[in-house]
Order: sequence, then structure tokens, then C-alpha cells
Amino acid sequence: MFKLSYSYSTIAWAASAHKGVQENVQYGYKAKSTSGTVFNFFSALGDVAFAYAGHNVVMEIQATIPSTPEKPSKGPMWRGVVVAYIVVGLCYFPVALIGYWMFGNSVEDNILISLEKPKWLIAMANMFVVIHVIGSYQVKFSFSYSYLKPSNFNIGSKN
Repeated sequence: MFKLSYSYSTIAWAASAHKGVQENVQYGYKAKSTSGTVFNFFSALGDVAFAYAGHNVVMEIQATIPSTPEKPSKGPMWRGVVVAYIVVGLCYFPVALIGYWMFGNSVEDNILISLEKPKWLIAMANMFVVIHVIGSYQVKFSFSYSYLKPSNFNIGSKN
């Protein structure tokens, strides 16, 4: 799954860099009022929180790691979480920085929309996202699947 995210991100920042800095690019605030600026700030925080939304899977992963009082699972989990956030940062920060540099505050929420061309490259990047989401679905809901097994329900029992 990492390869798909990294490929999508690389396509986004490399194509943006190839397109170059746009004419009349503006780097100031998009909003004209204080309330609009505050709203955009909180919207950006929500985008970042959504981008790093793997936190709910961490507990499921930690539950599968052997842990004893002498050797708790906290150490390996902490290292794993730090590495995961570094990898996610390596995927997203180049897109954010290069995208903002090339398009300024007129960059779209989906940077591929700002690119417009080549269509085949944009389609390929979007296909990577679709494959990634389909594969991630299984990991995201594996915890729920364990509770929905028929053996967890007493159907037809007389209690």
C-alpha cells in the first residue's frame, strides 16, 4: 500500500514541479475577512488530521504484539509509529510545499485538479488512490470483522 501512496504523491509533486510556477501566483491569504481566515485555518487542521487518520488501527496492531512486564510492546510500537509518521510526512510534505510554491493560494484541494494535463498521468494517479482505498478497507475494518463472526452470536439458542 505504501508504494501506491508514494507513487500518487510523487506524481503530484513531480508534475507540479514540471509545470512550473504559474503566472500571477499569489501566496497571501485566500480569505478576505478574519472569520474566513480562522475558518480556513481550522479546515486545514482537519485536512491534516484526516491525512494522518491511521491512529485507530494502532491499538489493534499493538494487541497482536507479544508483551510481558520485562519486555513491553510499548518500545516496538513507539518506533513503529515514529517511522510511520515519518513515511507519511515524506509522502505529503513535498506535495504541500511544491504545490503551494507552484500554484500559490489558488491550488485546488486535490492538487491533480490544478495540474489539468496530462490526463493519462492524472488518471493513473487517481487509479492508485482507488486501489489503495480498496486494499485499506480490509485493514481498516478487520477489527469489526472479528466481532461479526457467526460464532460470536448465539442464534437460535434458548436462554
